Amino acid sequence: METKKMVLLDIDYVTEDDKAVIRLFGREKDHGNEKQIIALDRTFKPYIYVIPKDMDACMEQLDDFDFEKIEKVQKKDLGNEAVFLKVTLKHPQEVPKLRDSIRNLSEVEDIREHDIPFYRRYLIDKALFPMSEIELKGDLVNSSKCVAMAPEKVLLMDLDESPRNLDSGFPDLKILSFDIEVHNPDGMPNAEKDEIIMIGLSGNFGVEKVISTKGEHLDFVEKVETEEEMLQAFVDTIKTHSPDLIVGYNSDNFDFTYIKDRAKLLGIKLDLGLDGSELKFLRRGFANSAVIKGILHVDLYLVMRRYMHLDRYTLERVYLELFGEEKFDLPGDKLWQYWESDGEPLNELFKYSLDDVVTTYKIAEKILPLNLELTRLVGQPFFDLTRMATGQQAEWFLMRKAYEYGEVAPNKPSSSQFSQRKGKSVVGGYVKEPEIGLHENIVQFDFRSLYPSLIISKNISPDTLLPNSSPTLEEDMEIEIQYSEGDMEKYHIVPEYGYKFYKKPQGFIPSVIGYVLDERVRLKKKMYGSTDPMEKKIYGVQQDALKRLANTMYGVYGYSRFRWYSIECAEAITAWGRNYIKETMKKASKYGFHSIYADTDGFYATYKSKKDE
Repeated sequence: METKKMVLLDIDYVTEDDKAVIRLFGREKDHGNEKQIIALDRTFKPYIYVIPKDMDACMEQLDDFDFEKIEKVQKKDLGNEAVFLKVTLKHPQEVPKLRDSIRNLSEVEDIREHDIPFYRRYLIDKALFPMSEIELKGDLVNSSKCVAMAPEKVLLMDLDESPRNLDSGFPDLKILSFDIEVHNPDGMPNAEKDEIIMIGLSGNFGVEKVISTKGEHLDFVEKVETEEEMLQAFVDTIKTHSPDLIVGYNSDNFDFTYIKDRAKLLGIKLDLGLDGSELKFLRRGFANSAVIKGILHVDLYLVMRRYMHLDRYTLERVYLELFGEEKFDLPGDKLWQYWESDGEPLNELFKYSLDDVVTTYKIAEKILPLNLELTRLVGQPFFDLTRMATGQQAEWFLMRKAYEYGEVAPNKPSSSQFSQRKGKSVVGGYVKEPEIGLHENIVQFDFRSLYPSLIISKNISPDTLLPNSSPTLEEDMEIEIQYSEGDMEKYHIVPEYGYKFYKKPQGFIPSVIGYVLDERVRLKKKMYGSTDPMEKKIYGVQQDALKRLANTMYGVYGYSRFRWYSIECAEAITAWGRNYIKETMKKASKYGFHSIYADTDGFYATYKSKKDE
């Protein structure tokens, strides 16, 4: 048996002999030697939870199915202890086929966690975090059996026991950026007739070039004779250097899509995967995403749209925002004219092509560390995380924490539930319009992490909410609602709405956010105390990732598709927020501060002492 350590880059599963086999993709890190690894785990099985109406009768009905195993398990359901039936199936494909049949049984109340993809279930249950180092124990097997591409570069392991997560810093990744230029005399290019004229490549391992059928006089150009040779040179470059990460800009929607269409037309095989598989597209959200097995592909256009608020998201605009300088640019609708010219115009086109990939790489180098850290926090594959909305990232973080805390996650809403939720809106934070004029002696008051702090201090969580605790219409009409002393001791009572949240025990989501904020404070202390620039940078990225996660979680209570959706929780957060800022403004006025503008979690005021009056 061999023991290996590798950075976990990606995960999927395949079917062998009618059984699901998890595949872990990574790169070995051992005394300067680096080999790629595909590790196979044949032991993991899919499962769902069943809520029975009557335990014995339900088990009798389930016995009619050919399941791998059925067992009683003690879990929490929104904080309440409950007994579930854990039903283990033989193959992940059985879950969508059988879940409705199981749910419709007369003795089944409901089913849970039936919609978690198999590979994500594996990461959660095994406590593995992509982009972290893991330890593998198993037998090395003949890689040529399942590794068609360069088997001599790949270690294939059959695992004897579960992988183990190791503490590790940022992974040192081999990154390659790419971009294509297309002949476009008719405006929008058409892959049926418009050829690819250049493919630019730039990486942190010595690659910086443009592949083209022209430009042999330029030292950064790799000259080929035909478009077919250009595409093959692109494939060969990836195979030769085996990057961990390929980045593009709008590469899901354009570059890889166009490359695939042209390669099919010209008979070029895009067998880029570590296992010899070809480039393919998977559905992620509302779009198709380009997938290379064993090599991560990230479309930076999607990442930037989620992490920056700009008027437009062109490569030029994003680069200007991040670096404060303009990149070299040419008019996109005139590129074909530069291509058909000689001399300086053609040179400018080559310069433009190279600048595109160098710029894309620089953006990746700046923005990806935050996404790498979020991947290590959320615990889902980097490929998936860069295509998730921030609310989805928060939900998958909570899914992992639910497993750690022994909670069974709520289901996503049904179509009817979603329709009911969709029309509901939550009143936002308090806003005082700015007073017109010039003001002096201005002071800013700001609440630190107001909403996350409110969730913790007021224990705002679906599992701590007292059902039907909002005052009735008749009570609402009274001048003032009176609460008993016992209520005040036992509950946090929401201003404006009257919802009641138990003060003890701490709810699931407040406890998770508390962990996030505590961890952020710990990392900030280390960041401020460090004298090592690289260490300081790492701590800075880590605490920023935690900040983003915490700030996302308060908003998802009101998100219609959220598993832990609660309109009461969403309303309680903003109501307490409005109450706190108004009360603070009142108190500040007693000390000579006159509020001139307020928005959600802070306000500006002018100061005038009594002796100045």
